[in-house]
Amino acid sequence: MKSSRYMKIEKWPKGVNGWIMVKDNRITELCPNIFLIRGEDTSSHSYLIRGDYKNLLIDSGVDKNFSRLQKFLLTLGLKVRDIDIVINTHEHFDHIGANRYFQDYALIAAHRFAATKITVEDRYVTMYKSGDINEPSLNVHLWLENRFCFDLGNYRLEVVHTPGHSSGSICIYEFTRKILFTGDTLFAGGTLSYIGESGSVGDYISSISVLETRRINELYPGHGEISKTPEEDMKRAILNARALLRDEEGVEVTHFQEAP
Repeated sequence: MKSSRYMKIEKWPKGVNGWIMVKDNRITELCPNIFLIRGEDTSSHSYLIRGDYKNLLIDSGVDKNFSRLQKFLLTLGLKVRDIDIVINTHEHFDHIGANRYFQDYALIAAHRFAATKITVEDRYVTMYKSGDINEPSLNVHLWLENRFCFDLGNYRLEVVHTPGHSSGSICIYEFTRKILFTGDTLFAGGTLSYIGESGSVGDYISSISVLETRRINELYPGHGEISKTPEEDMKRAILNARALLRDEEGVEVTHFQEAP
C-alpha cells in the first residue's frame, strides 16, 4: 500500500465494554491506554496503544513469544483480530517474528527500508540466519516514510526515520505526552544497541542528533527499562557512539542475544 504523509484512521465501534486494570510484572500501563508488554529471552517488548479509533501494537516480538502476548491481550479484553495496526520499529527477528499471527487481520507497517528486507526474506539482515531460526513468510502492507502520521484520536503518532542500528530503524513520537518509542535505536542510560548488518555508527550519531531537537519526556525502548531522562540518555548515546568509532574499550553495547 502506498503511503501518504498523513493517515486518518476512521472511527470504529469498540467491541469490549471497558477493560480491567492489570497488575502483572510483565505488563504495565504506562499512560492511559498505553501498555508495555515485556518480552522474554530474546524477544523485544511490545507496546499496545488503545486508540479511540483503532488498536495499535508496536513490535510483535519473536514467534515463540506470541502465546504470552496473546494471553496478555486477552487479559485486556482483546483478541488478535482486535489489533488493527502493527508497526515494526525495524526489521530484526526479535521485533517482527510474531507478525505472522496478525497479518491476516491487521495492517503491518514498517519503514520502506525495513519492509524491503522483510518481504524478500533477507535472513542475514533480519538476523534469522545468525539466530539459526527459520524465517516465516511475512507481509508488510504499509511502507512508511519519515514523518508519516497515525491519528488514533486520543493519541497521534509520527514516524521518525532513525537509521543506525539498522537502515530501516524508526522511532515513533507521540505528540500529546511527548513520548518516544525507540525500538533498538536508544536504550535507557544511553547504552548503544548492536549495529546490525545494514547499520552505521555515523548514521546512528546523526539520528540521535535529530532526536535531540525534539521535546521528549520519556523513552520507551524495545528492551530494558523505560527512561525518564531522555536528554541525558541521548547525550550519553552520542558520546558512546563516538567512542565506538575511536575503537575505545569499555563502551557498553547491547546485543540482541543479551537483551535485558
